[in-house]
Amino acid sequence: MSVNISVKNAIKRYGENTVIPNLSVEIKEGEFFTLLGPSGCGKTTLLRMIAGFNSIEGGDFYFNEDRINDMEPSRRNIGMVFQNYAIFPHLTVRQNIAFGLTNRKVSKDEIQLRVNEILKTMQIEDFADRLPENLSGGQQQRVALARAIVIKPNVLLMDEPLSNLDAKLRVDMRTAIKEIQQDVNITTVYVTHDQEEAMSVSDRIAVMNLGEIQHVGTPQNIYHRPSNVFVATFIGRSNILDAQLQQNDLILNNNIKLSTDKIEFTSHKEDMDVKVSIRPEEFYITTEKTSLVGTIKTSTFLGLNTHYRMELNTGDMVDVVTESSLKNHYQPGDVVYLGISKEKINIYTSDGKLNLVEGVVNDVYE
Repeated sequence: MSVNISVKNAIKRYGENTVIPNLSVEIKEGEFFTLLGPSGCGKTTLLRMIAGFNSIEGGDFYFNEDRINDMEPSRRNIGMVFQNYAIFPHLTVRQNIAFGLTNRKVSKDEIQLRVNEILKTMQIEDFADRLPENLSGGQQQRVALARAIVIKPNVLLMDEPLSNLDAKLRVDMRTAIKEIQQDVNITTVYVTHDQEEAMSVSDRIAVMNLGEIQHVGTPQNIYHRPSNVFVATFIGRSNILDAQLQQNDLILNNNIKLSTDKIEFTSHKEDMDVKVSIRPEEFYITTEKTSLVGTIKTSTFLGLNTHYRMELNTGDMVDVVTESSLKNHYQPGDVVYLGISKEKINIYTSDGKLNLVEGVVNDVYE
Protein backbone atom coordinates (compact mmCIF):
# COMPACT_ATOMS: atom_id res chain seq x y z
CA MET A 1 0.00 0.00 0.00
CA SER A 2 1.39 3.38 -1.00
CA VAL A 3 1.17 6.37 1.31
CA ASN A 4 1.19 10.15 1.24
CA ILE A 5 4.33 11.66 2.76
CA SER A 6 3.99 14.97 4.60
CA VAL A 7 7.00 16.91 5.85
CA LYS A 8 6.14 19.95 7.95
CA ASN A 9 8.70 22.53 9.08
CA ALA A 10 11.61 20.07 9.09
CA ILE A 11 14.87 21.18 10.70
CA LYS A 12 18.19 19.35 10.51
CA ARG A 13 21.35 20.41 12.30
CA TYR A 14 24.84 19.00 12.55
CA GLY A 15 26.24 20.68 15.63
CA GLU A 16 26.08 24.43 15.03
CA ASN A 17 25.50 23.97 11.30
CA THR A 18 21.86 24.06 10.16
CA VAL A 19 21.58 22.29 6.81
CA ILE A 20 17.77 22.29 6.58
CA PRO A 21 16.34 25.40 8.29
CA ASN A 22 12.58 25.00 7.77
CA LEU A 23 11.35 22.71 5.02
CA SER A 24 7.82 21.57 4.18
CA VAL A 25 6.68 19.38 1.30
CA GLU A 26 3.80 17.07 0.38
CA ILE A 27 4.45 13.90 -1.66
CA LYS A 28 1.37 12.27 -3.13
CA GLU A 29 0.44 8.63 -2.88
CA GLY A 30 1.94 6.59 -5.72
CA GLU A 31 3.87 9.43 -7.35
CA PHE A 32 7.47 9.48 -8.50
CA PHE A 33 8.86 12.49 -6.63
CA THR A 34 12.43 13.66 -7.17
CA LEU A 35 14.63 15.79 -4.91
CA LEU A 36 16.97 17.61 -7.29
CA GLY A 37 19.78 20.00 -6.50
CA PRO A 38 23.54 20.58 -6.37
CA SER A 39 25.83 18.71 -4.00
CA GLY A 40 25.35 19.82 -0.40
CA CYS A 41 21.84 21.22 -0.89
CA GLY A 42 20.28 18.83 1.65
CA LYS A 43 18.46 16.40 -0.64
CA THR A 44 20.11 13.21 0.67
CA THR A 45 19.80 14.51 4.24
CA LEU A 46 16.05 14.91 3.75
CA LEU A 47 15.78 11.43 2.21
CA ARG A 48 17.60 9.92 5.21
CA MET A 49 15.29 11.78 7.59
CA ILE A 50 12.31 10.17 5.82
CA ALA A 51 14.04 6.79 6.08
CA GLY A 52 14.82 7.24 9.77
CA PHE A 53 18.59 7.12 9.31
CA ASN A 54 19.09 10.77 10.37
CA SER A 55 17.83 12.45 13.51
CA ILE A 56 15.17 15.16 13.26
CA GLU A 57 15.85 18.38 15.16
CA GLY A 58 12.49 19.96 14.38
CA GLY A 59 9.23 19.54 12.47
CA ASP A 60 6.95 16.59 11.79
CA PHE A 61 7.09 13.72 9.30
CA TYR A 62 3.97 11.73 8.40
CA PHE A 63 3.10 8.64 6.39
CA ASN A 64 -0.59 9.30 5.82
CA GLU A 65 -1.82 10.20 9.33
CA ASP A 66 0.97 8.39 11.17
CA ARG A 67 3.70 10.59 12.64
CA ILE A 68 6.98 8.73 12.07
CA ASN A 69 9.53 10.99 13.79
CA ASP A 70 10.21 8.46 16.55
CA MET A 71 9.45 5.32 14.56
CA GLU A 72 12.33 2.87 14.02
CA PRO A 73 13.41 2.55 10.36
CA SER A 74 12.52 -1.14 10.41
CA ARG A 75 8.90 -0.27 11.24
CA ARG A 76 8.44 2.31 8.47
CA ASN A 77 8.05 -0.33 5.73
CA ILE A 78 10.41 1.38 3.32
CA GLY A 79 12.49 0.00 0.48
CA MET A 80 15.88 1.65 0.02
CA VAL A 81 18.18 1.65 -3.01
CA PHE A 82 21.63 3.08 -2.33
CA GLN A 83 24.19 4.67 -4.61
CA ASN A 84 26.57 1.73 -4.17
CA TYR A 85 23.78 -0.90 -4.46
CA ALA A 86 24.79 -2.53 -1.09
CA ILE A 87 24.02 -6.04 -2.31
CA PHE A 88 25.69 -8.92 -0.49
CA PRO A 89 28.70 -10.29 -2.43
CA HIS A 90 28.49 -13.80 -0.92
CA LEU A 91 24.80 -14.31 -1.80
CA THR A 92 23.33 -15.18 -5.19
CA VAL A 93 20.88 -12.87 -6.93
CA ARG A 94 17.96 -14.97 -5.66
CA GLN A 95 19.31 -14.96 -2.09
CA ASN A 96 19.94 -11.21 -2.17
CA ILE A 97 16.37 -10.51 -3.28
CA ALA A 98 14.92 -12.91 -0.70
CA PHE A 99 16.94 -11.40 2.18
CA GLY A 100 14.31 -8.91 3.38
CA LEU A 101 11.52 -11.45 3.12
CA THR A 102 13.50 -13.97 5.15
CA ASN A 103 14.09 -11.38 7.87
CA ARG A 104 10.35 -10.74 7.97
CA LYS A 105 9.69 -14.46 8.56
CA VAL A 106 7.72 -14.86 5.32
CA SER A 107 7.00 -18.50 4.45
CA LYS A 108 9.34 -20.30 2.05
CA ASP A 109 6.59 -20.83 -0.52
CA GLU A 110 5.64 -17.15 -0.44
CA ILE A 111 9.31 -16.11 -0.72
CA GLN A 112 9.80 -18.33 -3.76
CA LEU A 113 6.66 -16.98 -5.41
CA ARG A 114 7.47 -13.32 -4.81
CA VAL A 115 11.14 -13.66 -5.77
CA ASN A 116 10.23 -15.40 -9.02
CA GLU A 117 7.73 -12.65 -9.82
CA ILE A 118 10.22 -9.85 -9.21
CA LEU A 119 12.97 -11.66 -11.15
CA LYS A 120 10.62 -11.71 -14.12
CA THR A 121 9.58 -8.07 -13.67
CA MET A 122 13.23 -6.98 -13.52
CA GLN A 123 14.18 -9.22 -16.44
CA ILE A 124 16.97 -10.90 -14.48
CA GLU A 125 15.60 -14.46 -14.38
CA ASP A 126 18.64 -15.78 -16.25
CA PHE A 127 20.98 -14.45 -13.55
CA ALA A 128 19.11 -15.79 -10.51
CA ASP A 129 21.89 -18.16 -9.40
CA ARG A 130 24.85 -15.87 -10.14
CA LEU A 131 26.94 -14.08 -7.55
CA PRO A 132 27.11 -10.26 -7.82
CA GLU A 133 30.72 -10.37 -9.02
CA ASN A 134 29.46 -12.00 -12.21
CA LEU A 135 26.92 -9.25 -12.95
CA SER A 136 27.26 -6.00 -14.86
CA GLY A 137 26.58 -2.69 -13.14
CA GLY A 138 23.11 -2.48 -14.63
CA GLN A 139 22.28 -6.02 -13.54
CA GLN A 140 23.47 -5.27 -10.00
CA GLN A 141 21.27 -2.18 -9.97
CA ARG A 142 18.26 -4.29 -10.97
CA VAL A 143 19.02 -6.69 -8.12
CA ALA A 144 19.16 -3.82 -5.62
CA LEU A 145 15.86 -2.46 -6.93
CA ALA A 146 14.25 -5.92 -6.87
CA ARG A 147 15.33 -6.45 -3.25
CA ALA A 148 13.81 -3.11 -2.26
CA ILE A 149 10.49 -3.74 -4.05
CA VAL A 150 9.92 -7.42 -3.24
CA ILE A 151 9.06 -6.64 0.41
CA LYS A 152 6.10 -4.56 -0.88
CA PRO A 153 7.11 -1.34 0.87
CA ASN A 154 4.82 1.64 1.37
CA VAL A 155 7.63 3.95 0.24
CA LEU A 156 10.58 3.42 -2.09
CA LEU A 157 13.61 5.65 -1.42
CA MET A 158 16.40 5.93 -4.00
CA ASP A 159 19.64 7.82 -3.41
CA GLU A 160 21.58 8.62 -6.62
CA PRO A 161 20.97 5.04 -7.81
CA LEU A 162 22.40 5.49 -11.32
CA SER A 163 25.48 7.58 -10.60
CA ASN A 164 27.89 4.63 -10.91
CA LEU A 165 26.67 3.59 -14.35
CA ASP A 166 27.95 4.71 -17.75
CA ALA A 167 25.93 7.23 -19.76
CA LYS A 168 24.08 4.79 -22.04
CA LEU A 169 23.23 2.41 -19.22
CA ARG A 170 21.91 5.31 -17.13
CA VAL A 171 19.45 6.15 -19.88
CA ASP A 172 18.34 2.51 -20.16
CA MET A 173 18.01 2.10 -16.40
CA ARG A 174 16.07 5.29 -15.77
CA THR A 175 13.50 4.12 -18.33
CA ALA A 176 13.29 0.74 -16.61
CA ILE A 177 12.96 2.32 -13.16
CA LYS A 178 10.10 4.56 -14.28
CA GLU A 179 8.24 1.67 -15.93
CA ILE A 180 8.67 -0.56 -12.88
CA GLN A 181 7.56 2.19 -10.50
CA GLN A 182 4.42 2.71 -12.55
CA ASP A 183 3.71 -1.03 -12.53
CA VAL A 184 4.06 -1.44 -8.75
CA ASN A 185 2.59 2.02 -7.95
CA ILE A 186 4.81 2.70 -4.93
CA THR A 187 5.27 6.22 -3.59
CA THR A 188 8.86 6.89 -4.66
CA VAL A 189 11.30 9.56 -3.47
CA TYR A 190 14.32 9.79 -5.74
CA VAL A 191 17.47 11.83 -5.13
CA THR A 192 19.70 13.04 -7.98
CA HIS A 193 21.80 16.00 -9.08
CA ASP A 194 21.27 15.10 -12.76
CA GLN A 195 18.65 17.41 -14.27
CA GLU A 196 18.01 15.27 -17.35
CA GLU A 197 17.53 12.19 -15.20
CA ALA A 198 15.06 14.03 -12.97
CA MET A 199 13.11 15.38 -15.94
CA SER A 200 12.80 11.95 -17.55
CA VAL A 201 11.49 9.93 -14.59
CA SER A 202 9.56 12.31 -12.33
CA ASP A 203 5.90 13.06 -11.89
CA ARG A 204 6.99 16.10 -9.86
CA ILE A 205 10.35 17.58 -8.92
CA ALA A 206 11.46 19.59 -5.90
CA VAL A 207 14.47 21.77 -6.79
CA MET A 208 16.54 22.38 -3.66
CA ASN A 209 19.29 24.83 -2.76
CA LEU A 210 20.96 25.46 0.61
CA GLY A 211 18.44 23.31 2.48
CA GLU A 212 15.39 25.06 1.02
CA ILE A 213 12.96 24.03 -1.71
CA GLN A 214 12.93 26.59 -4.52
CA HIS A 215 10.25 25.12 -6.78
CA VAL A 216 7.98 22.08 -6.73
CA GLY A 217 6.20 21.20 -9.95
CA THR A 218 5.99 18.97 -13.00
CA PRO A 219 9.09 18.72 -15.20
CA GLN A 220 7.30 20.71 -17.91
CA ASN A 221 6.35 23.60 -15.64
CA ILE A 222 9.72 23.79 -13.92
CA TYR A 223 11.49 23.88 -17.29
CA HIS A 224 9.23 26.40 -19.03
CA ARG A 225 8.29 28.61 -16.05
CA PRO A 226 11.02 28.39 -13.37
CA SER A 227 10.05 30.26 -10.21
CA ASN A 228 13.40 32.06 -9.86
CA VAL A 229 16.78 32.53 -11.52
CA PHE A 230 18.41 29.69 -9.54
CA VAL A 231 15.87 27.20 -10.89
CA ALA A 232 16.15 28.64 -14.42
CA THR A 233 19.91 28.16 -14.46
CA PHE A 234 19.94 24.80 -12.67
CA ILE A 235 17.30 23.14 -14.87
CA GLY A 236 18.72 23.01 -18.38
CA ARG A 237 20.74 25.91 -19.78
CA SER A 238 19.66 29.52 -19.78
CA ASN A 239 21.10 32.88 -20.81
CA ILE A 240 20.56 35.47 -18.06
CA LEU A 241 20.62 39.08 -19.30
CA ASP A 242 20.20 42.32 -17.36
CA ALA A 243 17.41 44.51 -18.71
CA GLN A 244 14.83 47.16 -17.85
CA LEU A 245 11.06 47.12 -18.16
CA GLN A 246 9.90 50.46 -19.50
CA GLN A 247 6.20 50.78 -20.24
CA ASN A 248 5.55 48.08 -22.85
CA ASP A 249 9.17 47.47 -23.81
CA LEU A 250 12.06 45.38 -22.61
CA ILE A 251 15.36 47.27 -22.88
CA LEU A 252 18.54 45.19 -23.11
CA ASN A 253 21.77 46.89 -22.06
CA ASN A 254 20.13 50.33 -22.21
CA ASN A 255 19.87 50.39 -26.00
CA ILE A 256 18.15 47.36 -27.57
CA LYS A 257 14.39 47.67 -27.38
CA LEU A 258 12.15 44.60 -27.55
CA SER A 259 8.38 44.78 -27.46
CA THR A 260 6.74 42.78 -24.65
CA ASP A 261 3.83 41.66 -26.81
CA LYS A 262 3.21 37.90 -26.50
CA ILE A 263 4.48 38.05 -22.90
CA GLU A 264 1.76 37.53 -20.27
CA PHE A 265 2.79 39.33 -17.09
CA THR A 266 1.56 38.84 -13.55
CA SER A 267 0.15 41.83 -11.67
CA HIS A 268 3.73 42.75 -10.65
CA LYS A 269 4.58 44.41 -13.97
CA GLU A 270 5.91 47.98 -13.64
CA ASP A 271 8.94 49.96 -14.78
CA MET A 272 11.91 48.32 -13.09
CA ASP A 273 15.28 46.67 -13.51
CA VAL A 274 14.87 42.99 -14.35
CA LYS A 275 16.73 39.86 -15.33
CA VAL A 276 15.70 38.07 -18.52
CA SER A 277 16.09 34.31 -18.90
CA ILE A 278 16.30 33.07 -22.50
CA ARG A 279 17.03 29.43 -23.16
CA PRO A 280 19.38 28.73 -26.12
CA GLU A 281 16.57 27.21 -28.20
CA GLU A 282 14.38 30.30 -27.68
CA PHE A 283 16.63 32.32 -29.97
CA TYR A 284 16.31 31.80 -33.70
CA ILE A 285 18.38 33.01 -36.63
CA THR A 286 16.38 34.98 -39.19
CA THR A 287 16.95 36.66 -42.52
CA GLU A 288 14.82 39.62 -41.42
CA LYS A 289 16.73 42.56 -39.99
CA THR A 290 16.16 42.76 -36.26
CA SER A 291 17.50 44.95 -33.48
CA LEU A 292 19.31 41.94 -31.99
CA VAL A 293 22.50 41.02 -33.84
CA GLY A 294 24.94 38.24 -32.99
CA THR A 295 28.53 37.57 -33.97
CA ILE A 296 29.33 33.87 -33.91
CA LYS A 297 32.34 32.98 -31.76
CA THR A 298 32.13 29.17 -31.86
CA SER A 299 30.01 26.64 -33.74
CA THR A 300 29.46 23.03 -32.62
CA PHE A 301 27.61 20.58 -34.85
CA LEU A 302 25.80 17.89 -32.80
CA GLY A 303 23.70 16.14 -35.44
CA LEU A 304 20.09 17.24 -35.01
CA ASN A 305 21.12 20.60 -33.51
CA THR A 306 23.98 23.05 -33.87
CA HIS A 307 25.17 24.98 -30.82
CA TYR A 308 26.54 28.50 -31.28
CA ARG A 309 28.32 30.78 -28.83
CA MET A 310 27.58 34.37 -29.85
CA GLU A 311 28.37 37.92 -28.80
CA LEU A 312 25.28 40.10 -29.05
CA ASN A 313 25.34 43.75 -30.06
CA THR A 314 24.39 44.41 -26.42
CA GLY A 315 27.83 43.10 -25.44
CA ASP A 316 26.38 39.97 -23.83
CA MET A 317 27.68 36.48 -24.60
CA VAL A 318 24.90 33.94 -25.20
CA ASP A 319 24.39 30.32 -26.22
CA VAL A 320 22.08 29.71 -29.18
CA VAL A 321 20.81 26.31 -30.34
CA THR A 322 19.23 25.89 -33.77
CA GLU A 323 18.13 22.91 -35.82
CA SER A 324 20.97 21.80 -38.07
CA SER A 325 20.60 22.62 -41.75
CA LEU A 326 22.48 21.62 -44.90
CA LYS A 327 22.07 25.12 -46.29
CA ASN A 328 22.74 27.37 -43.31
CA HIS A 329 25.67 26.35 -41.16
CA TYR A 330 27.36 29.45 -39.79
CA GLN A 331 31.03 29.78 -38.96
CA PRO A 332 32.95 31.83 -36.38
CA GLY A 333 32.98 35.46 -37.43
CA ASP A 334 29.62 35.31 -39.22
CA VAL A 335 27.13 38.02 -38.22
CA VAL A 336 23.45 37.01 -37.97
CA TYR A 337 20.13 38.56 -37.02
CA LEU A 338 18.36 36.98 -34.07
CA GLY A 339 14.73 36.72 -33.11
CA ILE A 340 13.34 35.55 -29.77
CA SER A 341 10.33 33.34 -29.09
CA LYS A 342 9.09 35.91 -26.61
CA GLU A 343 6.18 33.87 -25.29
CA LYS A 344 8.71 31.35 -23.93
CA ILE A 345 11.15 33.67 -22.13
CA ASN A 346 11.04 34.44 -18.40
CA ILE A 347 11.50 37.81 -16.72
CA TYR A 348 12.55 38.13 -13.08
CA THR A 349 12.92 40.87 -10.53
CA SER A 350 16.46 42.24 -10.35
CA ASP A 351 17.28 40.03 -7.34
CA GLY A 352 16.23 36.97 -9.36
CA LYS A 353 13.76 35.75 -6.74
CA LEU A 354 10.40 36.31 -8.47
CA ASN A 355 9.20 35.40 -11.96
CA LEU A 356 7.02 38.19 -13.39
CA VAL A 357 5.57 36.06 -16.21
CA GLU A 358 2.25 34.25 -15.96
CA GLY A 359 2.22 30.46 -15.79
CA VAL A 360 4.44 29.61 -12.81
CA VAL A 361 2.91 26.73 -10.85
CA ASN A 362 4.81 26.18 -7.62
CA ASP A 363 3.55 23.65 -5.07
CA VAL A 364 5.94 24.84 -2.36
CA TYR A 365 4.14 25.69 0.85
CA GLU A 366 5.33 27.15 4.10
